[in-house]
Amino acid sequence: AINGAIGSYYAAQSQMNQLKSQSMSMEFKAAMDKINARQAEVTAEGIMFAGERQGATVGLRAGQVKAKARSSMAARGIQLGEGNAAEVIASTDLMKEVDMLTVNANTVRAAEAARTQSVNYSNASLMEGVSASNLMLSANSISPFLSSYTSLLGSATTLSNAWYQDRKLSAIAGRLGIE
Repeated sequence: AINGAIGSYYAAQSQMNQLKSQSMSMEFKAAMDKINARQAEVTAEGIMFAGERQGATVGLRAGQVKAKARSSMAARGIQLGEGNAAEVIASTDLMKEVDMLTVNANTVRAAEAARTQSVNYSNASLMEGVSASNLMLSANSISPFLSSYTSLLGSATTLSNAWYQDRKLSAIAGRLGIE
């Protein structure tokens, strides 16, 4: 009975320590996911900044192409506002707009992917925080002393029942003259 009570105490203590360890691991994962969420948001901001710079570069390059075309046509004596000259300038402007829209779309897609990852990390952090709290509550609800007391009480009940049965059999044997 005593060995059982001691075993129950240490089993409960071990279970409590294991739950606390799992809780601490979850808290660590939650903290790491918070850091990863912040990093993903910083990445998204960096992507947006890089996209703005790339858009500016596209605009600058298109302006240079347009200016070069105008000066080349003017040097050759071509009327700039009419016919093929106007179409060349218009197509340069159109290409610039298409390139700018492509850069913008790619930038927004990449930044939103990083922001989605940030949200995923934040959600994981929240869930892990709840799990850590639940594990800690479970660990704190375990009482090694109560477990050993319950084991001892169960063993005492079994022993007293066996003692009672033994006394009863001894009384019956005494009446029958059997020893």
